[in-house]
Amino acid sequence: MTIKELLARAILKNPTGVAVRFKQNSLWEERTYEQLLQRVRLTAEVLHRLGIASGDHVALFFDNSIEWIELYLAITGLGASAVPMDPKLREQEVAHILSNAECTCLLTTARNYQLIREIEDKLPALKSVLFINGKHITLPATGPIRYEDLEIQMQQAAEMLPADLTAYDLATPADSDVASIIYTSGTTGRPKGAMLTHLNFTSDVKSSLGLFWDVSEEDNFLLVLPLHHAFAFTTCLLVPLASACSISIVESLKTLSENIQETRPSVLIGVPLLLEKMYAKIHQGIHAKRSARLLLKVGLGQVVGRKIIQRMGGRLRVVVSGGAPCDPEVIRGWDRLGVVIREGYGLTEASPVVALNPPEKNKPGTVGKALPGVELKIINPKAEGIGEIAVQGNNVMAGYYKNQEATEEIIHDGWLHTGDLGHLDSEGYLTISGRLKSLIVNREGKNIYPEEVEAQILKSPFIAEALILGYRDQGEKVGEKVGVIVVPDQEIIAQQKPGLTDQALEKLITDEVRTQCSHLAEYKRPRCIQLRYEEFQKTSTQKIKRYLYAINTSNL
Repeated sequence: MTIKELLARAILKNPTGVAVRFKQNSLWEERTYEQLLQRVRLTAEVLHRLGIASGDHVALFFDNSIEWIELYLAITGLGASAVPMDPKLREQEVAHILSNAECTCLLTTARNYQLIREIEDKLPALKSVLFINGKHITLPATGPIRYEDLEIQMQQAAEMLPADLTAYDLATPADSDVASIIYTSGTTGRPKGAMLTHLNFTSDVKSSLGLFWDVSEEDNFLLVLPLHHAFAFTTCLLVPLASACSISIVESLKTLSENIQETRPSVLIGVPLLLEKMYAKIHQGIHAKRSARLLLKVGLGQVVGRKIIQRMGGRLRVVVSGGAPCDPEVIRGWDRLGVVIREGYGLTEASPVVALNPPEKNKPGTVGKALPGVELKIINPKAEGIGEIAVQGNNVMAGYYKNQEATEEIIHDGWLHTGDLGHLDSEGYLTISGRLKSLIVNREGKNIYPEEVEAQILKSPFIAEALILGYRDQGEKVGEKVGVIVVPDQEIIAQQKPGLTDQALEKLITDEVRTQCSHLAEYKRPRCIQLRYEEFQKTSTQKIKRYLYAINTSNL
């Protein structure tokens, strides 16, 4: 099945039901499934008139919005591939992805106008740029286009188009076509584009619904997480689409509490950091009231929980955590309030959901069982049963775009080697134990590959070696921050900046790290910078022995 067919089935099932709810000019607006299809057809016609056709790559570089959803469905409905990008990326990262993916069209917002002007000379394949909400920028006579200008033209022309002869209706994407190329942080300093087909996504949706919960047309998913991330895309867009239910797009994290009350969601999918912050606020409120404290103490937390759920719209029945490990104590804390958080596990290359705690038995501390149709196995398990987790199923990616070598490193005989360590218990529940490689996962579920950040830092002439490591502050149980140990190039420093005091040298290196990392997304930048004056110990192949080093947190 294709994503286009998911939408078609939803319209047959629930044509007048609300598909998407979003805020515009401070008011909530709605699109029914019939209206969504008409908007997608119009949007596809806009893209078609720009020359977008089957096989093209079109980048989406902006935050969650109704336009993001409509454009994605239009792009893939034409048989083209979408390249979703993190809106927080900087010029260097954006240029690499657009160039590597050979994007012919870029869809972005007016705030990125200057960024695009600075990198456009490096993008020979890029034929068109559409700026959404670009009314307040002055564009040259040739080059970038305001999306709204084209949209107005197409709305005027729509009345003259035969209902069944639009470009969208005539296109027939196959389930083997690549729907998304999603770039993961690079293990060798450059992000890699995971090619995810229509079948990858739709099979993962089907498998997720098989172990997820009983989703009906009455459900309302709260979209908090960014759609450029495979986790949010599959679980917060495609799953409700397949179920013909509603999606409510929050305005921002700052308005989350207000938006929850306004939209009354029944399903909330988040990363641990979000759920931990929500729980901390609830916990603070409970301890401020003696009656609530007593109810919790005598095991009647669900009485308190019902009032909390009522303040969240009164319909919340399912909460899922993914993207990073969640503190089991936070899960148990929610459970005492009568709210079950079901933790799952996945990775971009698997579209992304692999495992989830089933509704009949939730095991905090595990990430649940393999989804129906997905196989898990542990490679080279040690005595305690811990080894590398491998995944097989229709959800496994087609490979990395233009990178056969990297594809062959991660996929062997149809099995996706995740690089994560874990073990399966007697009931088939998976517990994550760590990582085979050096990947850092922060509390927001963002993946940071040390090699990418190290490569950027080493562009400084004053730095000889850099080692990026994850660390946690005192008392933190989950998620990691980014730290770096830096070896200054003392010979170059002595030549170019002689006579530096220890304090001045430390400032020089700190400033260099921050300057170089300013070209990376904010979440990849080191929070802690430490100096070392001896070179790192290395293997015979001159790779740093990472396991010998750690960030010193005693004086943080």
